[in-house]
Amino acid sequence: MLHSQHHHPPHIFFDNTIYSITARTVDRKPYFDMDSKKKLFCLCLKAGLRKFEIHLYAWVLLDNHFHLLFKIFNGENLSKFINFINGKSSFELNKSENEKGRKIWYQYFDHSIRDEADFWKHFNYIHQNPIKHGFCKNLVGVFGYPFSSAKSWSKIKGEEWFDSCFELYPIVDFITNEPETAL
Repeated sequence: MLHSQHHHPPHIFFDNTIYSITARTVDRKPYFDMDSKKKLFCLCLKAGLRKFEIHLYAWVLLDNHFHLLFKIFNGENLSKFINFINGKSSFELNKSENEKGRKIWYQYFDHSIRDEADFWKHFNYIHQNPIKHGFCKNLVGVFGYPFSSAKSWSKIKGEEWFDSCFELYPIVDFITNEPETAL
């Protein structure tokens, strides 16, 4: 089904589909700049996953945006899911800071995963995002970043498996020190 909003590309929703989502805060403000605020968001995310029966593959939360990679069984619930976590996290953050009606989230972008390579590239991009934004220096640091699924995956599959994912499906736009390799 096709949905559109003023000044936004249309969102196309499909059942039983894997999506990559990026959402950012208004004016890229670092509303989630403290661990306590990030933990609040995580509680809202967990509630949304349960409510809408979402199968989450990968996620990361930074100070002003988040990325999710998940399978949704009922495509009509995609925007409801995002609106739920954005609305609930905004409400809870505003309540904790004695703010009323402050808009936290600006918009979200969705991408329907096309094939296995597309899945793994998004998986890797999500997990390498803390490096891109300076929260970690390298992949070892990513395993210790608490607001990402990287630590869980490294525990389940091992760091060697994780490294092989990065080797097979590299993200070259920000992890390479050699610009010519990105050509």
